[in-house]
Amino acid sequence: MDYRMLLIKYAEIGTKGKNRYVFEDILCKRMRARLRPFGKFEVRREYGRIFVEAFSEYDFDDVIHVLKQIFGIVGICPVYVVEQPTYENITAGLVQYVEKEYEDKHFTFKMHVRRNDKNFPISSMDMNARLGGELLDRYSEEGLSVDVHEPQELINVEIRNRAYIYSKVIPGPGGLPVGTNGKAISLLSGGIDSPVATYMIAKRGVEMEAVYFHAPPYTSERAKDKVKELGRIVAQYAGPIMLHIIPFTDCQLAIYDNCPHDQLTIIMKRFMFRMAQDLAEKNDCQCIVTGESIGQVSSQTTFSLGVINEVAKIPVFRPCIGMDKQEIIDLSEKIGTYETSVLPYEDCCTTFVAKHPVTKPTLEMIEKSEQKLKGIMEPLYEKAIADEEIVVLR
Repeated sequence: MDYRMLLIKYAEIGTKGKNRYVFEDILCKRMRARLRPFGKFEVRREYGRIFVEAFSEYDFDDVIHVLKQIFGIVGICPVYVVEQPTYENITAGLVQYVEKEYEDKHFTFKMHVRRNDKNFPISSMDMNARLGGELLDRYSEEGLSVDVHEPQELINVEIRNRAYIYSKVIPGPGGLPVGTNGKAISLLSGGIDSPVATYMIAKRGVEMEAVYFHAPPYTSERAKDKVKELGRIVAQYAGPIMLHIIPFTDCQLAIYDNCPHDQLTIIMKRFMFRMAQDLAEKNDCQCIVTGESIGQVSSQTTFSLGVINEVAKIPVFRPCIGMDKQEIIDLSEKIGTYETSVLPYEDCCTTFVAKHPVTKPTLEMIEKSEQKLKGIMEPLYEKAIADEEIVVLR
């Protein structure tokens, strides 16, 4: 069946009370922008629902693929539209829908009528009974039967200024529309975890920027390209991501030459957090996002995280913090970042890891080591920030 209309369902947006229209408007704006390359569409909202109507030919699979990447959408329903919603017209439309949608009619069903137009003269309960009876009269000999408890198909009819008939609900990603909850900067590396963390925070409606610390010649251009590709994949869900690429080699070598090697990762990450915070303040980001998970590596013990976090003056969000590695991998496979993340190009963190890193650092210990960088790190730090490369990933 060629569908000219899609009914879009949301969930959490419906809890927003008087502010609901703000979330709906942003969601509609995101949908219009993403659908523009695929044809001529009208995206409009009615109470509790959003509708996408096509006014040109379009590729159904491509459009569904795009809508499945837009946060805020929980269900995409291809609908058959009855323009004049009288009982007779709805019945005829329902029969035509079942005839075209189900070649094999040997299944159980349940009718679910939602009467948003209270001027419609027949109640929802009566419509359920009547429409179900109409289908049984026509198709019971072909195997169609009713099961109100565990139906194989739930056939929905929504009666508004038009009537919309549908039985298929394609899952969306859920969450909240990007742009409804401020902006964050994510520490994006070439690993598995940080793209997942970026995705998870974007799903809560947060607009994302990202920072990548590049350390040539210890990390190659392929490593940088890998991070860009991961950002592009996440941007399919999160919208455009401004990526700040910081040349970090001189800072890392200064730490390596002047600080105990078992503390390298902790000190390095503290400087990364300082830089991320500076970029956040400059670009109106309210928080920092990382892909850290408790206990995964030495710099992610509770002791290490506490010491690293001490330099941050704005909130640091770690959405993967309680997930084990397999859970993170499963999510990375779901969003499409895993295959790129496992490409064998090292990032700057893994390049400078000590053989036996400290796992229970204290703040006093790390601050004492950082004193050795006084007068050395400041100009390197400023130069790294000044020499940043900015790429917008779409």
